[in-house]
Amino acid sequence: MMKNYLPIAQIFVAIFLILGILLQRGGAAFGGEFYLTRRGLEKKIFWLTIIFGILFIVLALLNLIF
Repeated sequence: MMKNYLPIAQIFVAIFLILGILLQRGGAAFGGEFYLTRRGLEKKIFWLTIIFGILFIVLALLNLIF
């Protein structure tokens, strides 16, 4: 039963993880090596990206086990 829902949940988490990564500002990728403090919405997107990354790994491991 759980085997049917794991890949679907993993797809949704992967989509949200990709969106979270794309919404973050890339600082060093454009040649500027400066650090800005994350505040407000940017900080929430950063933490949600970390949570979705961890959730993606957990779902991948559960998918291997089941």
